[in-house]
Formats: sequence, structure tokens, C-alpha cells
Amino acid sequence: TEVDARLSFDTEATISKAEKLIGLYEDAGIGSDRVLIKVAATWEGIRAAQKLEQHGIHCNATLIFSFEQACACADAGVFLISPFVGRITDWYTANTDLVIQDPAHDPGVQSVTRIYNHFKAHGYGTVVMGASFRNTGQVEALSGCDRLTISPDLLKQLEADKKALPRQLSDSGDRFAPPQTLSQSDFLLANNQDPMVSEKLSDGIRRFVADQEKLEALLSG
Repeated sequence: TEVDARLSFDTEATISKAEKLIGLYEDAGIGSDRVLIKVAATWEGIRAAQKLEQHGIHCNATLIFSFEQACACADAGVFLISPFVGRITDWYTANTDLVIQDPAHDPGVQSVTRIYNHFKAHGYGTVVMGASFRNTGQVEALSGCDRLTISPDLLKQLEADKKALPRQLSDSGDRFAPPQTLSQSDFLLANNQDPMVSEKLSDGIRRFVADQEKLEALLSG
């Protein structure tokens, strides 16, 4: 259940809203173990998720476009992250001369692959759930990822494809000491310096806000 995206830069308000949502679920007889609170992976959103996790409320940090966002979530103990594939690809095809001949060369696929391998190598428990797919090639290139969220249309295409589907991502079992935790300034600078990340994160939040306002208008009508 998504927290109001207009709170994406307010840690305490995000926590308060999440606790209210969990309370509503409990009133309906649904335990918090069945709920993921969805927050945008801004610095403030990740801090909120960290505190919620410490109180037994699991979170899904969404709008992951950068390695630094993913690392900050893992450091914070976030239960699950949703690194976006298709929206990364959209940006590169619209703003560069990149021509993708092979899904393995897709920047969205490469982003999730890097995050998955990093989390496994350093023993992070955060679940990696690839999201925002544009074609089945992207899905197949990430087979073996912890989780994938796939649209009904792409699921139908995958179901109709009878070719072998080899696993692409796997945990080797090798473990290394976790790197130094990212500071707020390093996190913000890294995301600011990558125009894809800063543009797609801002655009994603705006889209979530628009959806929230559309829902409110429907309910008030």
C-alpha cells in the first residue's frame, strides 16, 4: 500500500501515514505481516522505511533508478526494493544514441543485475524485485532475480514462449564485508550527478502524486 507521494520528502509524515495505514489494516483483521508499505526511495523516504522496519512494519522502496538508492535501502534494512528497468531504458533510448541489440546490454537490466550481485556478495537481506518491464527480453535477462513484477500482457507472451529459460542471476555464495554506509551528501550528490536518475525520480514522484490526486477526486465525487 502506497504512502501519499506528496510526503516523499517528509520522513516523519511518511512514518505517521504508514502507521495509520497499518492501523486500518489491523482494524480490518489483516496483520502487518501481510502488508508492504510502499515509499519513494528519496533520502527521506529511506529514513522513514528504516524506522518503520525497526518497528516491524515492512516496506517496499520504489522508484529505484540508481545503485546508490539501492545501497542506501540495504544499509537501512528495507525489506524489499523495486529497481525499475523499463523507465531507465526509456531515458537512454530517448536521450542518447544507444541501440540495444541484446537484453544483456540494456542499461535497465544492467542496473538490476549490478544491484542483485552486490546484495548477494555482501549478504544483504533486502529483496530485489525488478519492475517496469518493456519486453520479455528484459524479463528473461533477469531470470533468477529474487522477485519480478510483470504485467499481464508480458506474462501471456512468456507463457506462449516454449523455449528454454536459463537462469541468468544466481547467488554464488561468496561473501564479502559490506562497504562503508553512504552518507546523505554522497547519496544526494551521486543521484544529482546522473541526469537519468534525477529526472526519472522526479518524474516518478510527479506521476504518483497525479495518481493520488486523481484517486482523491474520484472518492470525493
